[in-house]
Amino acid sequence: MAVSHTLLPVIAAMLAAGLISLPALAEPDTGSPIAAGSDYAPGDFAQYNPQTALDMVNRIPGFTLQDDDDGSRGFGQASGNVLINGRRVSGKSNGAEAALGRISATRVVRVEVVDGTTLDVPGLSGQVVNVVTDGEGGTSGTWRWKSRIRENLTPYFHEGVVALSGGNERLNWSVEASSLPERGAHAGWENITTADGTLLERRREDVTNIADNASVSGSLSWTPPSGVVANVNGSVGIYQFDRKEISKTSPVGGLEGRRLFLKGEDEWNAEFGGDYEFGFGPGRLKAIGLVRRENSPVNDSVRIGAVDGSGLSETRFSQTVDEGEYIGRGEYAWAGGRGGDWQVSVENAFNFLEAEAGLSIADDGGPFEVIPLPGANSRVEETRWEAAITHGRALSDTLRLQVSLGAEYSELTQSGDNTNLREFTRPKGFVSLSWQADPKLKLTARLDREVGQLDFFDFISSVNLNADNGDSGNAEIVPQQAWKWSLQAEKDFGEWGAATLNAYYSDIEDIVDRVPIGTGDGPGNLDTAWEIGVTLDTTLKLARLGVPGGEITSFAEVYDSEVTDPLTGETRRINDSQLYYVNMEFRQDVPGTDWAWGVFAEKFERNLYYQLGERGVEASKPAYAYAFLENKDVFGLTAMLGIGNLLNQKDTFRREIYETNRLGPVASIEDRSRRFGPIAVFELRGTL
Repeated sequence: MAVSHTLLPVIAAMLAAGLISLPALAEPDTGSPIAAGSDYAPGDFAQYNPQTALDMVNRIPGFTLQDDDDGSRGFGQASGNVLINGRRVSGKSNGAEAALGRISATRVVRVEVVDGTTLDVPGLSGQVVNVVTDGEGGTSGTWRWKSRIRENLTPYFHEGVVALSGGNERLNWSVEASSLPERGAHAGWENITTADGTLLERRREDVTNIADNASVSGSLSWTPPSGVVANVNGSVGIYQFDRKEISKTSPVGGLEGRRLFLKGEDEWNAEFGGDYEFGFGPGRLKAIGLVRRENSPVNDSVRIGAVDGSGLSETRFSQTVDEGEYIGRGEYAWAGGRGGDWQVSVENAFNFLEAEAGLSIADDGGPFEVIPLPGANSRVEETRWEAAITHGRALSDTLRLQVSLGAEYSELTQSGDNTNLREFTRPKGFVSLSWQADPKLKLTARLDREVGQLDFFDFISSVNLNADNGDSGNAEIVPQQAWKWSLQAEKDFGEWGAATLNAYYSDIEDIVDRVPIGTGDGPGNLDTAWEIGVTLDTTLKLARLGVPGGEITSFAEVYDSEVTDPLTGETRRINDSQLYYVNMEFRQDVPGTDWAWGVFAEKFERNLYYQLGERGVEASKPAYAYAFLENKDVFGLTAMLGIGNLLNQKDTFRREIYETNRLGPVASIEDRSRRFGPIAVFELRGTL
């Protein structure tokens, strides 16, 4: 498995560059396995027995779905790579991926893979999928139920999704109800030592995470004969999370003790959006709106003491966060001369985050005393305006250009513990050039001027009781900017599969990293940094290699970066950034039967995180792997049994804690490894 992880991306890259070619072997009689191309019919996905449009999109060779919701505020220009009936979904957390999951596969007419620069949706470039649905009326639906069993946890039986969709030529609707519980548990030993390895304390730790996530979402689309296009969508949900960490502590030369950490969150969230498009003058005018709200109260506590009752202390931290977003956006698009198209867009977004927090401690059974926490009770607001003009045109039969010029104005205000008012005006835009080098190879080069958006939590002070550290809020933090160059290559190998290679370099100004603030530290700006990255998405069909119905899909990403540490002056990678991630799946849908089976493995590594008085890294070793067996006709249903963690992966963590800060000597080192054991999953899927 490890050899395949290493070789598959290399082989695919060499194939995409034309450095090697595959032999023309005889084609076995396997029916019609899906091959890479620009237009797929529902029958092309039949071997996978898809229930939803999302199941289809996830099986397109060499393609990885990206939603428009990248965590930024506002809509901005399109950043995802999925359209439904040629239109962008006016949602964020309830965006294109969620909408695809509500559409029954029976309603899909075709799935198109097109060049984003050929569409009249500014911001799109490279490979874009457009899912075309029918308007023939009727109602269809899908459902899914799953149960999971694992060590140290009670099995759950309430994971499930039910989705319905229907309509006619003019009015289409979809609705979904879901319950998506999350369960986690791991246990193991942690050693605390001095810098030279002398043992200070040993802990036996047992951790459980229990979360319940339920939501209802839906959408409505109206396309009357007048040419008007109207869409509304919405979702409401709850998220309840509880974490318990129990430790048996054994300090060298001291009494055995206990440590109990508890964390609870009880969140509700809601999002409603819509758009209205109609002909106006020589073009079409589109108005888009969205409202999003979220309320998240969190309560943490740590209790420690010896088994004889001495040295008892308890610390509590509570925080309630209210977040909101209100977006209004207008777009006007028209066709120009010589095959060109234009769009002018204006957007206004208002966002806020309001936090109320408290910290208290009780020693030796005494009353709780409030500990001051400067910067923890505050409200952050942003009013942001964005305007852009975008032009796209064909330079030749194989070459297409898209150019966008714009600017962003932002007013940031903070009240409460920290008060501040600042304004920013920044240029932004991009140039994208797409070249169809030959019928099987497409290259897209792009240059972006990016303006980042600040995380409002960076303005607010907070405490991490479990790690015994915290963040100092920074009222002077500014948005980072970057020049980003990227190149994407899409190679179609026909019945062999497909590969998409993407490489980029980003030159960053005012990067947000970790900086000293007063006597502590928190998020802040550094002058410059750079980052490079390469991603490779591959699908290799195995029919010609003697494995009918078999395929190997893989996704790999590798990154490098450099920034100057604000404390030591040394160069290092960006704080807590990803170094690499790779996954690979082998799947065989056995021809002539209802059976499918496969294996999956993934591995990742992150760079060190840095704080004023510590540094460390989390990891999972050696890798995660699972195997599954699927039957597509169990009394008309699809049944799947999966066994996870075949490689006995463990969660690890190591950090160095310094006496004063990272300029001084190491005071202690914490090193832990926690095992979470095998996982069994059973799933049933069907249609309504």
